Amino acid sequence: MLIPVVVESVRMNLSNGQRVVILKDDKLDRFLLIWVGIPESNAIALELQNEKAPRPLTADLLKTVIDKLGARVVDVSVTELNNDTFYARIGLLNSDDERVEIDARPSDAIALAVRSEVPVFVEHEILDQAAITLRNEEEDEDKLEVYRDFVNQLFESHGTEEGERRPDA
Repeated sequence: MLIPVVVESVRMNLSNGQRVVILKDDKLDRFLLIWVGIPESNAIALELQNEKAPRPLTADLLKTVIDKLGARVVDVSVTELNNDTFYARIGLLNSDDERVEIDARPSDAIALAVRSEVPVFVEHEILDQAAITLRNEEEDEDKLEVYRDFVNQLFESHGTEEGERRPDA
């Protein structure tokens, strides 16, 4: 079953430059962290901040090609987690309104989703297996502070001593 998520933010570890996209379960306080490369994280972050690059990024190019061919993006789904690598599918409707699914890296799919303003989903098995749940029942501001602390601790615990996480290659 696919669970709707929100692209909550893109974060960066200042000590080593690693980037992570944080997807938040639409209904529960659980978060899925997907490690991504620098260009992909920039593409997602720019769009989340309503900013545009001076020249089209890969996700901009892909959206333009899809639009010019008479198709449209309808959704993005993170469908698999295998050996610490996430896999995604981009759902399209072609010019004949037939659904087509394209295999993609989650970072590219998410960058396209935020540009196309379409829903993002994650298979519930992936959330059950890999999501981080906040169990703090305090006020919203306190939850946000705990969340910030958690993300900062996560970056500290994934430093170079134990090996860096790979982007979703």
